[in-house]
Amino acid sequence: MPESDSVHNRINNLEQHLKEENPVLVDVIRGFRDLDLVSRRMGFFSKEQSHAFSVPWWPLISVLGVYSSGKSTFINRYLNYNLQDTGNQAVDDKFTVICFSDEDRIRQLPGLALDADPRFPLYKITEAIDAATPGEGRRVDAYLQLKTCPSEKLRGNIIIDSPGFDADAQRTATLSITRHILDLSDLVLVFFDARHPESGSMSDTLETLVKGTIHRNDSNKFLYILNQIDMTAREDNPEQVFAAWQRALAQKGMTAGQCFTIYDPEAGMPIEDEGLRERFLRKRDTDVAGIQERIEEVRVARAYRIVGMLGQKASVLETDVYLRIQAFLENWRRRVCWLNCIFFGLFLACFLAITLWAGYWNGFSLKLPYMDVLMANPLGKWTLAAFLAALLIYIHMRVRRWAGKQATRKILAGIDETEGHENYIRAFNKNTRWWRSIFRRKPAGWSRRNTVRLAKLASDANGYVQKLNDVYANPAGKTQEKKAPEEIAHEDSKVCAEPAVEPGKTG
Repeated sequence: MPESDSVHNRINNLEQHLKEENPVLVDVIRGFRDLDLVSRRMGFFSKEQSHAFSVPWWPLISVLGVYSSGKSTFINRYLNYNLQDTGNQAVDDKFTVICFSDEDRIRQLPGLALDADPRFPLYKITEAIDAATPGEGRRVDAYLQLKTCPSEKLRGNIIIDSPGFDADAQRTATLSITRHILDLSDLVLVFFDARHPESGSMSDTLETLVKGTIHRNDSNKFLYILNQIDMTAREDNPEQVFAAWQRALAQKGMTAGQCFTIYDPEAGMPIEDEGLRERFLRKRDTDVAGIQERIEEVRVARAYRIVGMLGQKASVLETDVYLRIQAFLENWRRRVCWLNCIFFGLFLACFLAITLWAGYWNGFSLKLPYMDVLMANPLGKWTLAAFLAALLIYIHMRVRRWAGKQATRKILAGIDETEGHENYIRAFNKNTRWWRSIFRRKPAGWSRRNTVRLAKLASDANGYVQKLNDVYANPAGKTQEKKAPEEIAHEDSKVCAEPAVEPGKTG
């Protein structure tokens, strides 16, 4: 199944953009197209889907935290624009995606601008919202908004400001969007309020924003920030506040990680003691510099993350998706065989009981009324045979269909990612089409060529990492002219320009 014209045009537009920014990633897009081809052949993707759409191609920085933790103040100070409303209470209950604009003004756009544009990280987020809370997808504007700002620090970057987090009152859809954002982000800043560092006041927040992230393979992208630390200056021992916060994090399993303490000198409380003020400022300046350094590194990390996602998605397709479809086939086959035995066994038992009760058996010989007449007439004989065959086929097909629904329900129950259920259902349906035998053990669309293609994608991903290393690293320590990404991509342009092998053609 080829990609649709709209998907083809979107990916082509993305390629044109990346040719100017980082040509190494153009090769990665070609890898995603190969991955799409395998996914469609397996029935896992429709022609309107692409793995490239699940990747945020712009560096993405997310800011999350509890109410009144100073998230919006930090964003305003970083951008040097009064962009977000601030206050001690909840002032915004939407996710705000912030991006660059050439206009010399701040513009606010509805959530639809994000849901319908594949260039943004929340493309088609309404589907995830509907999966979490049926019917809420049509109210996307109640959850999302887009703001544009002419700050140069936004050029080539996207920032997402979340509503103040309070897990007790969070709607299911909001939690679903939060998890989606955590998966897509290159850097996540998690803000806490120094006025309430104890675990009791933010237990649910810690549960969701800390405990749920420490076991991720990308946990290093999370920065934990204790904001408004200046409010502790009047305490007899300000260090106890930081220690209480650290204990709260440790109780959720985070014993190591990047933690910062900051405050805004202009919006904060004056510190009268000069020595204490200098100590707080010095610590604050050091931590703010560390946070901004990580923000500046996002563009580099983004390139590595996208390359890593190519290999990861190829691995997921070959392991998780393939094995789940295979498990479905085994479950379905077993159910069909047992149900066929039960139905046909009951049919034979009923037939024997009725014919015995009616006295149609003479020893081991069956004498049915009008049987001699039917068998003597060739047309009648074949009509009877066709009727019995049609009845058996009908029963078998009904059994296949019912068993497929039961097997689908069982396999989907073990898949936590509800947004992927539709893809699995599509793949399962392709494997249960009427012309496919129940004894075929390989999933539909799977072949040795697919195995080779996925292995090549994993190998290519390692090659792309080496290209990026040539740009950003020099492990040998040799003095050499540093190559730009476009120069490195040009060296391999001939290989990259080769078209992907289409199904049905020998490579």
